[in-house]
Amino acid sequence: MELSEIIPHIEVLIFASEKPLTALDIVELINNSFGFLEERISLDQVETAVEGIREKYNSEFYPFEVRESGGGWQFLTKKDFHKTIAQLNGDKFLKRLSNAALETLAIIAYKQPITKGEIEAIRGVNSDYSIQKLLEKELILISGRNEQMPGKPLVYATSKIFMDYFGINTTTDLPKIREVLAEQLVEGTLIKPEDFTDKPIADAQAAAEAGSASETANDSVTDSTADVENETAAEEAAIDAEAEIIEGDVSDIAVNNAGELIIKKEEEDAEDQSEENQPE
Repeated sequence: MELSEIIPHIEVLIFASEKPLTALDIVELINNSFGFLEERISLDQVETAVEGIREKYNSEFYPFEVRESGGGWQFLTKKDFHKTIAQLNGDKFLKRLSNAALETLAIIAYKQPITKGEIEAIRGVNSDYSIQKLLEKELILISGRNEQMPGKPLVYATSKIFMDYFGINTTTDLPKIREVLAEQLVEGTLIKPEDFTDKPIADAQAAAEAGSASETANDSVTDSTADVENETAAEEAAIDAEAEIIEGDVSDIAVNNAGELIIKKEEEDAEDQSEENQPE
């Protein structure tokens, strides 16, 4: 049988099925429907046909697509039409899991198979009600018992309905915990005055700070100028004082034996006085 003849039958099976169909399911169903044929279709033929169907409905012309979700192939509406479908389904579509149920479901999804005691050890609270609600919604199932633990407690795991509910094919499609945590990281930000005030106020504050800095610089320059002027005046006063000391006829100035400046006339008077005081 040619692929062109198989494809319409595969489309019908996927569309009419209440649950996701695997490639093996499709092979069995088609072979059963065409049991009178001597040549049976193979798994490779079905997989090739499904790939062609998937590419066909991926075009923008169709509002739905063929996706592998919940462990098999399904016809699903595209996410662009989510709000439109919400109007049709009403409150039923808007029902959500509680935070406690989501927390419990996340632990089971990432830690499965897991016991109730291990779930409560992680959450730190009793989880009987959350587990019961998840079982009622068939998002989880009892996969067996832990034979290694005392009492052989029940073990919980996610179901195919869980994968269908969240649009994944297997649990390996779940986002990695490291990726989830990376999205929650917050980078530090620098706090600036303009982030909390209007721009005119920020501009006025900046202008005031600039004016204050300018005044400080001017005061510093003025103080420096005053210091220079004072030093100059002191030097001039010292020069004037020296000038007054040596003002007049410097020819009468001499240096005595002690290295002191004296006036010759005073030296002569001193010598005469010394001679008079000497005994005859």
